[in-house]
Amino acid sequence: MAQILYKYYLFILLSILLIHSFVTFAHSKRSIDETKPCKRIVLYYHDILLNDTNIDNATSATVANHTQLGNFKHGMLVVFDDPMTKDNTLSPPVARAQGFYFYDSKNEYNAWYSYTLIFNSSEHKGTINIMGADLMGDETRDLSVVGGTGDFFMTRGIATFRTDGIPNAFYFRVEMDIKLYECY
Repeated sequence: MAQILYKYYLFILLSILLIHSFVTFAHSKRSIDETKPCKRIVLYYHDILLNDTNIDNATSATVANHTQLGNFKHGMLVVFDDPMTKDNTLSPPVARAQGFYFYDSKNEYNAWYSYTLIFNSSEHKGTINIMGADLMGDETRDLSVVGGTGDFFMTRGIATFRTDGIPNAFYFRVEMDIKLYECY
């Protein structure tokens, strides 16, 4: 009798483990097509660095000056609240980019970004969080999309930077091609 009861309990335990394995496997296999994003947005980032003459329209400011290491602004920290537009003019923004970047190389111009795109329009509501290295010498650079909220809940993807214009030392524009591969 004890042996039959033991086999019965063993059968129940194995059945539970098998069902649990199938459920876990089914939920762990998301179909992510790395060749086709589930959402794509192209925006233009406009950074207007504060100087002595543009206090009314500046969107970013240096909060830590560069060091004496190298000639590439090494150590300079900039905090920004920059407009994001659908075209490369300073048209009405569809989002704001809020965060910081700092120059992290003493041998060439490179920066490290961490910021949040904040959307509050009829088209999108929510945020996208982006971070990573901007290797400015490259024509295009990929930064990681590491999450989001609202319409972009827990999203993942790539933001490809391409410098679109540097008309002077206090203004630059970057085209951001944001490709999201995990959309919920």
